Amino acid sequence: MKRLLLGFALSIACSTSAMAANIGVSVAWFDDNFLTTMRNAMQEEADSQGHDIQFLDAQGDIGRQLSQVQSLAAQGVDAIIINPVDTAATQMMTAAAITSGIPLVYVNRQPEGKDLEREGVVFVGSDQKLAGKLQMEELAKQLGGKGNVAIMLGELASGATHKRTEGVEEVAANYPDIKIIERQPADYQRTKAINLMNNWIVGGQDIDAIAANNDEMALGALIAMQQSGIAADSILVGGIDATRDALEAMQRGGLDVTVFQDAQGQGGGAVKAATRMINGEQVDKITMVPFQLVTKENLDDFLN
Repeated sequence: MKRLLLGFALSIACSTSAMAANIGVSVAWFDDNFLTTMRNAMQEEADSQGHDIQFLDAQGDIGRQLSQVQSLAAQGVDAIIINPVDTAATQMMTAAAITSGIPLVYVNRQPEGKDLEREGVVFVGSDQKLAGKLQMEELAKQLGGKGNVAIMLGELASGATHKRTEGVEEVAANYPDIKIIERQPADYQRTKAINLMNNWIVGGQDIDAIAANNDEMALGALIAMQQSGIAADSILVGGIDATRDALEAMQRGGLDVTVFQDAQGQGGGAVKAATRMINGEQVDKITMVPFQLVTKENLDDFLN
């Protein structure tokens, strides 16, 4: 009987270890608040399922990210998750995973090519154009339907930049008295946004609102305004992502609007999708995690 029980226990242990998967992840940037939250959510979900997960920082370099994905494929990981540096340059990474028979999940930034038409490739993210529309609709409301708007663009290689900007422009076009007077990139980075906003201020631009493609740039705009002695309530500033820093800035009366992008939902969802694909289960080609508008009226819901 003891031998039978021991054998049964060993069989359970072996089957449990066999279920553990090794997931490799390449992220466009580690130095990004939203992507850090998303990465932490992936780790939590992997831990909860007993999977091993390794993260690689592409540092905004397309070539580095391709090399990382090829290395993960060569290692024979059970699944690969990619947050792409350039959404128009994903074909070779997709090919590396497919050739090795490894399930592939793109997260947060949707490939622009035909990657999702390939078997074993899915996407988990959000409707980026909707984020821009939600942001601009609220800014237009707070502007009273008239004013000059400057758009801070993210990385030009990112599809999210173009989709969010497209959403902003579509809404602005519905208001004859709202004019978009600037569209310049700050690459989703706070420091670059400070410099860009300073350039606009020094250049004497008559700006009534800033529509930034993410919170980091919105916060950079606010810092530049403060450094120049411009009151926070003299220029409306909107961001996207609803990071903790952004919510606290809104609480202090600086940021006027942001759009909650569910980093935990995307990160955890990507790992869940990868796990189901490893297990041979059917997974939707595209899983959209909803955006939500955040203003001072519902701020407490997100702070808590």
